[in-house]
Amino acid sequence: MIAHRLLHPQMVVLVTSALPEEKYNVMTAAWCMPASFNPPLAVVSISPLRYTHEIISKTGEFVINIPGVELLDVVKYCGSVSGRNVDKFEKTGITPIRGKKVKAPIIKECIAALECIVERSVNAGDHTLFIGRIADYWTREGVFKDAYTMRFRPLLHLGGERYCTIQEI
Repeated sequence: MIAHRLLHPQMVVLVTSALPEEKYNVMTAAWCMPASFNPPLAVVSISPLRYTHEIISKTGEFVINIPGVELLDVVKYCGSVSGRNVDKFEKTGITPIRGKKVKAPIIKECIAALECIVERSVNAGDHTLFIGRIADYWTREGVFKDAYTMRFRPLLHLGGERYCTIQEI
C-alpha cells in the first residue's frame, strides 16, 4: 500500500528466534521500533504466516539484530526464503552467538543486538505486534562515538527491493 511508504525509510533489522532444540531462525524486518524507556520495550510487527511468528509465539523471546550496510546481501536473502525450509545461518554464513538472557541467538556480524522477552502480543490486522522487554543488549565496540553519534551505516528500507543508508552530517 502506498500510504505505508510515507513512513519509510525504516531501519532494517534481523529478528532471530530459536526453538528449544537450538534450531535457529532469522528473518528480515523493517517494522520495528522502540516503545518505552521505562521499562525498556521494543516492538516488532510480524505476519502470522511467518515461521518467526510461530517460534516467537511458542518461546516468548526474540533478538533484534541491527545490521550495517555491509550485510545487505544477507538481509535480502533472509527476507526472501522461509526458515521452515532453509537454514539461513548456514546459507548466508552468519554466525549465531549465545545471548545472556534468551536462547535466540545474536548475529556476530551485526552492529548491535537487543535480547527481548515478550511482554505482550497484540493482534493488529494482518500482523502481530510482539512487545518485548529488552532484557539485555550487545553492541560492537566503537559503534557509538558518544550517546547520540553512531559510527556505522545502518541499512534503511525504502520499500520493495530498495535500500539506502545515511552518513553523518
